[in-house]
Amino acid sequence: MTRLTRILRTTAFKLSLLYIAIFTGLSGFLLIYISRNTTELMASQVVQTVDAEISGLSEEYVRGGVRAVVESIERRARRPDASIYLLVDFAGNSIVGNISRLPTVVLDEADGDVRRMKYGRVEAGGEVEREALVRIFELRGGFRLLVGRDLGEQLRFSAILSGALRFWLIAVVLMAGATWFFVSRRVMKRIDDIAATSQTIMHGDLSRRLPVAGNGDEFDRLATNLNDMLERIELLMQGMKDVTDNIAHDLKTPLTRMRTRVETVLREGRDQPDYREALEATIEDSDNLIRIFDALLRIARVEAMSPEAGMEPFDLKAVIDEMAELYAPVVEDEDGRLEVTVEEPARVFGNRDLIAQCVVNLVENVLKYGRPEEGGPVILIKAAPEAGRMVLTVSDTGPGISGPDRDRVTGRFVRLDESRTKPGYGLGLSLVRAIARLHGGTLRLQDAAPGLKVSIDLALADEKKTPNGKGVADHGSGNGS
Repeated sequence: MTRLTRILRTTAFKLSLLYIAIFTGLSGFLLIYISRNTTELMASQVVQTVDAEISGLSEEYVRGGVRAVVESIERRARRPDASIYLLVDFAGNSIVGNISRLPTVVLDEADGDVRRMKYGRVEAGGEVEREALVRIFELRGGFRLLVGRDLGEQLRFSAILSGALRFWLIAVVLMAGATWFFVSRRVMKRIDDIAATSQTIMHGDLSRRLPVAGNGDEFDRLATNLNDMLERIELLMQGMKDVTDNIAHDLKTPLTRMRTRVETVLREGRDQPDYREALEATIEDSDNLIRIFDALLRIARVEAMSPEAGMEPFDLKAVIDEMAELYAPVVEDEDGRLEVTVEEPARVFGNRDLIAQCVVNLVENVLKYGRPEEGGPVILIKAAPEAGRMVLTVSDTGPGISGPDRDRVTGRFVRLDESRTKPGYGLGLSLVRAIARLHGGTLRLQDAAPGLKVSIDLALADEKKTPNGKGVADHGSGNGS
């Protein structure tokens, strides 16, 4: 009973009932319409035939009298598809005709109207009762002439249509039932699979995915979109876990160091310079913690931004030249050099400040981690169109990053320097990845042989329309964390 109630409440069952009602109603209306119009057409043809017969016999009566009419009726009655004829005198006695029995009241109403009647007709198996459409016409001298057409074919045709209607309605119901059975089983199975997978996911197994049949129907499209969403949620949850673990690791050390320093100074009771030194060191550690949280908030703001927020066409070459002018002296102080190669035109569609932040983060990453074993860092900033997009690349000649670590290094707080001896918090590439996603692009890390090549792709200005009513988001051009 529970399963039956569940089936009766399904959309597939309700739609099947609706389709049965619609198709049954339309089919019945169509067949009835065809039957009625066909019957009217055949009746009209019968009336025309009867009128033509009466007109011909009336002319023969005028020309040759009763004898001519009798001879014409006998001749016509011998035809294979003959009409029905009866000629009687003023007393109602039959003179000639091809019907054996007729209600007498019919001949008494010789008003010339067309009417339906039953009559007896002699056939090979004996006398049978038939139905006909007749017209009775009175001739001079009291003679009455009956001419009509048998309705047997018309009645057989109507019976065939009625049978077809019944057969069609039964077929429609059966086909609708079979369709409902197939669709409901298929739909219910897909829904049950989705529900079962959802239950597993809700119980904590975020690695499960909704089944995809591979036929490209609406369930596959829904499952694919939901799987993409689940994958994104899993990545976010894993990222949250990693962030939590890394925060616990990266923040616990400075907090412990701050507490130990303050506790030591208070316990030992040193003089004012010692207190001042401890406070200055504590302030420095606090500033580092604030910078970490600022970087996290900056990444969160970028990930939460609308794809149209602050987007507008701008000259990428101008941004790169500005950043290169800012960092060229710093690179030269490190005995390195900074080169810029931009192919014109370099107008792209995006958030100018965020792209500038990307360049800053990538250049600072090279300064921190991209030094070669000998000599100063060499930084190449390049922008060139590729496959309908503008690709911004920052490469170096340093030690690079091995293949297995390239995907991992873009996570938050991920640092390949496990000893944490180098400056930074492992958030720079995370921000670059978030900005690339906001612009519909991808962050790619490749081997520069030697060194590392980091690139993101941006939409060309002529491929996008400028959104209205949105200003450029001000994220500043702070350090690359």
